[in-house]
Amino acid sequence: MIHELLKQIEPLNAEAMNEAIELQNRFIKPSGSLGELERISIRIAGITGRIHNTFTRKIICLFGSDHGIYDEGVCSSPQEFTRRLMEVYAENQNAGINILSRQAGAELRLYDLGVKGLTEHENIITRKFMPNGTNNFLHERAMTLELAEDVIMYGINIVREAKSEGISIIGTGEVGMSNTTPACACIMAALNSRDDSLIGRGAGLNDTQYANKKKVILDALNFHSLNLTDPLNIISCVGGLDIAAMTGVFIGGAMYHVPVIIDGVISIAAALMAYQLEPLTREYMFASHESLEPSYNVASTFLNIYPPLHMNMRLGEGTGCALFMQLIDDALAVINEMGTFNEL
Repeated sequence: MIHELLKQIEPLNAEAMNEAIELQNRFIKPSGSLGELERISIRIAGITGRIHNTFTRKIICLFGSDHGIYDEGVCSSPQEFTRRLMEVYAENQNAGINILSRQAGAELRLYDLGVKGLTEHENIITRKFMPNGTNNFLHERAMTLELAEDVIMYGINIVREAKSEGISIIGTGEVGMSNTTPACACIMAALNSRDDSLIGRGAGLNDTQYANKKKVILDALNFHSLNLTDPLNIISCVGGLDIAAMTGVFIGGAMYHVPVIIDGVISIAAALMAYQLEPLTREYMFASHESLEPSYNVASTFLNIYPPLHMNMRLGEGTGCALFMQLIDDALAVINEMGTFNEL
């Protein structure tokens, strides 16, 4: 099913991009002098097929899910923090993403894909694919292959529905204790790497915990090595529900011509999965900020997609997407409003 949908993805609109480049070159400024702002507006023209765009409706999709690999001591925070943080976001108690999405004029949409103990809430979209989160992938698949495909499809449909609502751009965020572990495992599996220097400390592990996290990831990759044959299998074996859903969002963005923003290492792991399923999906992605997790930079280099923001941030939640949305607004304002030398 997913492979058939991937055939719908088209390259960017070259004609619109060329027109945007030509217009940028006539503005009252040296050619290329606005750097990344110019590149953003040109690529958005390629995505939408229009030179002039205004993104009045934006959403940040924050996916909550727990992870069975938590049981291996790869995280220093209590697992119940996943539930507690989702409740904080839902009650708009001014967590980082509440504040920054509000500043960006973006609606925050919360999805419970499998958070332990989280009950239904009017501000949370509940779709518990695995009520207690994924399996412990050190000993078994994180989820079945069929479920991985179902969650990816769920992400694709999120974009389809958002497009029908008039949503112009989507940011990707997540929360889930220990989720840097599946993210790093997915990146290392996709790049066929066993370099433990790619494994970061996540949320402040001490040296003993850090050494354990490295061993757990390498042991898990060795355990699943015969099955790490393609992105769907990688997600099934060592991924998370959040990574699967975001993979679908990146695919959906390319299918429905909606730009999708990468946040941190969990988000870029999903972007890498989408890219390896269909390389054209990369053209519809924007990296926001550079994560401090070492596997982020390796994935970014492989994707040849580089974040303009270097903020030393590692919160997750989609916070980098909120910041980048404001840059996009600036880029679109320039191409929509700047005068040309012909008008002088």
